[in-house]
Amino acid sequence: MARQPRSLAGKIVAITGGGRGIGAATAAALAGQGAKVAIGDLDLQVAQATADRLGRDVVALPLDVTDRSGFTKFLEEVEGRLGPVDVLINNAGIMAVGRFEDESDRTTSHQLEINLHGVIHGTREAVKRMRPRGTGHIVNIASAAGKAGFPGGATYSATKHGVVGLSEAVRMELRGSGVEITVVMPAIVRTELASGLKEARFFSSVEPADVADAIVKALRKPKFDVFVPASLDVMNRITRLMPRSVAEWIVRSLKGDQILVDAERTARADYEARAAASAPGTDRETAG
Repeated sequence: MARQPRSLAGKIVAITGGGRGIGAATAAALAGQGAKVAIGDLDLQVAQATADRLGRDVVALPLDVTDRSGFTKFLEEVEGRLGPVDVLINNAGIMAVGRFEDESDRTTSHQLEINLHGVIHGTREAVKRMRPRGTGHIVNIASAAGKAGFPGGATYSATKHGVVGLSEAVRMELRGSGVEITVVMPAIVRTELASGLKEARFFSSVEPADVADAIVKALRKPKFDVFVPASLDVMNRITRLMPRSVAEWIVRSLKGDQILVDAERTARADYEARAAASAPGTDRETAG
């Protein structure tokens, strides 16, 4: 007998980077399912506006995922206000584009701290809370760049490969514990992060709501690896069976290797400036 989809009504969900983009769309989708959602975001004003729009079962809290103790306190506050966390969605992330040799150490550090170290810490804290209860679900937002390297986004690709590897390893450690884990790998998502990126054949962009819907489906019927759109899974499987030279030729012929390289820098200026200021915890550690 096929398993019935799980109800999300009354579930306590914490989302990092939930004020905008995928995080906000996911908060809306889960609130629509009856979940109680805590949005954590560095920009509390934006997070509060999102929470106000979504209704009384959504709360906004300040969160800098690069501040380890602050991240832990965020989860403690969520549990104090709403109850034990059933679902943690590690969504916060930034992307800087450009030639690898031109990237500053600060930019590298920020991407590593937010995209990877933040996910590692969040995942660990969630496991500590969920394993003793024998239930829970962790969702880590990676990227199609977590399965293939994209020129113009070397460090970003490295961080997302790290998220995929982390999720695969933790999945095996959690086997039989009752705690689920999902890694989500979207293509280009039409958010501020993707400002100035051009589309390529078979690398068409998707809406944040598409990713949110995929997350909801994975929570209701647990699934580990989730590609958005689903066609990315097919392409990934096919290219993995080919010699590297052939697989890379296919990517080049579809201009997939130009998606980040050809980014319009002026169109990304506002986003990149905000992203550069989005890891204050890292700068405090560096300054100290």
